[in-house]
Amino acid sequence: MGSSVITEIARKKMALARKGGIRLPCIAGIALGDGGEQDGEIRTPLPENITLFNEVIRKPYAVCSKISETSYRYRIDLAREELAGKTINEMALYDEEGDLLAIRTFVGKLKEGDMEMGFEFDDIF
Repeated sequence: MGSSVITEIARKKMALARKGGIRLPCIAGIALGDGGEQDGEIRTPLPENITLFNEVIRKPYAVCSKISETSYRYRIDLAREELAGKTINEMALYDEEGDLLAIRTFVGKLKEGDMEMGFEFDDIF
């Protein structure tokens, strides 16, 4: 089973935006990594994390779908040649400023070189 966390930087930005101190930066994309497992165990991301354990790529989202009044689903797709042979086991939503907002770790998914692969991240409030 995986683990998810909203980062402290995301919470600080939301609080400042509600106060009127800043404009909340939009979500820009999804970062993927291969450091979400260690010794066969899924690692737990912490709110103070500002990076993935081992980020391997960032991609602007291809699709954003509204799933409820308070939730949106972001999706990226990897082409056949992208990350071939890598085992993806962590991902994060990042904003226009490059900050990670929410991090998720999960059981690794092997990206084979002869297939395309998609990743989705739900932003739920």
